[in-house]
Amino acid sequence: MHVVVTGGAGFIGSHLASYHLARGDSVTVVDDLSTGTLKNILPMLQNPAFQFHKADILVWEGLKHAVSRADRVYHMAAIVGVKKVLEDPRAVMAINIAGTERIFRAVADIRPDVQVTIASSSEVYGFNTNSSFSESDDIILRSGGRLRWCYAVTKLADEFLAYSFMYKSGIHVVIARLFNTIGPRQTGKYGMVVPNFIHQAVNNLPMTVYGDGTQTRSFCDVRDTVVALDLLASTPSANGEIVNVGNDAELSILGLAKLIAQRAGSTSCQKFMSYVEAYGMEIDEISHRRPVLSKLHSLTGFKPKWDLRKTLDDLIALERGSERQ
Repeated sequence: MHVVVTGGAGFIGSHLASYHLARGDSVTVVDDLSTGTLKNILPMLQNPAFQFHKADILVWEGLKHAVSRADRVYHMAAIVGVKKVLEDPRAVMAINIAGTERIFRAVADIRPDVQVTIASSSEVYGFNTNSSFSESDDIILRSGGRLRWCYAVTKLADEFLAYSFMYKSGIHVVIARLFNTIGPRQTGKYGMVVPNFIHQAVNNLPMTVYGDGTQTRSFCDVRDTVVALDLLASTPSANGEIVNVGNDAELSILGLAKLIAQRAGSTSCQKFMSYVEAYGMEIDEISHRRPVLSKLHSLTGFKPKWDLRKTLDDLIALERGSERQ
């Protein structure tokens, strides 16, 4: 099988690439390296089954050729992270929507039989007050000009683009709403909480908790996420479906900080920081984000192999190794 991964030098994209290479598939990655890095794909560059193109998917001339050879496309390219979103919301809107449209136009023109999996986000659930989110729940976004939510809007627009092209061109599409994926290669540069906490705990630095720390999240190891994405793409009955992908174990951010400090044997304390201090402006924060995974389980039988403590121990060991280099 030949797989194309947009954003394939990024966190999740690079894990998809290495996962498929390990299965004996050939992989083409395109990434402009604006947030992805060559370091993420460095071990793959010597593999004859791997091709890398440093390019912007908005203008990449090789897109149609890549699609013409593909059996499957994972569209992971997007601007992510609250800090990055607030830094350049115009780029978020342009790249996240126009990039997705260009992918689907290329598939519709060249290979409408290609399977396409697109990465949406749990952010699209917005301010829904349910204790956990299922795919049929209402999406609630507040009115007003809060730039924080432009990312959620782009991901929702991507979902509608997927359905539009599926309806008009018969493209095989799965929409994966990802919930707080964590693991090796994730950077804390754009505000991702786990790599920041890991770095601070290993170095016995104050662990910066935004807000009061009572907000809860459900974290899924990227090595489980890529398995779930492959299973969904391989399941004919998942065609045309929106599916939550994640782990439903829930933990507060303050609880996460304390757990990481404990696992790392750290002397770090927790330092509370307002959102204005963290981002330079007041932002709306979601109090909880837990997926209902019954649809994923019924379609694929997927069960995660990595629990949070095992993932954290692995990341702590990796951080200590990088500190010694």
